[in-house]
Amino acid sequence: MVPPQYLPATFSLAAMLIWGTSDFSGGIGARRANAFVFTAVVHLSGVILVFWVARFTHAPFPAGSGVWWSVAAGSIGGIALALFYRALASGKMGLAAPVAAVLGAGIPTIVTAFVDGFPGYRHIVGFLLAGIGVWLISRTEDNSARPAGLGLAVAAGIGFACFYLCVNKAGDASALWVAWISRCASLVVTVLIVLAGRQRFVIPRSAVAIAIFSGIMDITGSALFVRAEQIGRLDSAVVLSSLYPAITVLLARIFLREHFSRGRTVGMLAALAAVPLVAG
Repeated sequence: MVPPQYLPATFSLAAMLIWGTSDFSGGIGARRANAFVFTAVVHLSGVILVFWVARFTHAPFPAGSGVWWSVAAGSIGGIALALFYRALASGKMGLAAPVAAVLGAGIPTIVTAFVDGFPGYRHIVGFLLAGIGVWLISRTEDNSARPAGLGLAVAAGIGFACFYLCVNKAGDASALWVAWISRCASLVVTVLIVLAGRQRFVIPRSAVAIAIFSGIMDITGSALFVRAEQIGRLDSAVVLSSLYPAITVLLARIFLREHFSRGRTVGMLAALAAVPLVAG
């Protein structure tokens, strides 16, 4: 039984593990199909799953502004996720994922400090360690001035930050329905982008199963994150869940043989050290 004071951290860390796995599989799938078409399938699979789970558990549907903030979160998050998958596909996963995570976590953390007050020195140390860890994991080691996918990763990170802030404004509505509404909005936005670009809704068979898996994992992580920020502080939930690049990098190292340097090892250790400081 997890003590109540550690429940927000537990949900955040679970979201971290699931999002890291989802982003790895999403990056693989986006290499085989158009990023926006692939993302549309990702959102569709997640929407179908959570709808039936929410109905089965009789979760109360949110009302009023909660719906509109969820729509805003999904609209922004849908574009950010497609850009992120494209960044993962066009560059190194071990670079794109952490850069997006640093921006996605840093912006809401600063905003929360102004809105909810100073989180405490221990948490600040944890935030800094997490940021340093993610940065070391993301550091490029070649001589290129601008690695492939970096610009897309930056744009995705800003989009993720807006997603977190909008979800926080959705209030205490059911995490399942907040995740479902936001993903419905994401699905509509990505489909409209595909139509506007006159792209064909064609996805290779090899990418369909990956898209479905990524969608299920992504929306599950989103629901866990929503619950974490509802029962705890937004900055803590964002920082802990944004350590997901560690999982993406580990999987990229294991399955894609991407380089794992001493700096990334130090970054992993810094990220691990940050967890008890932020979670406590």
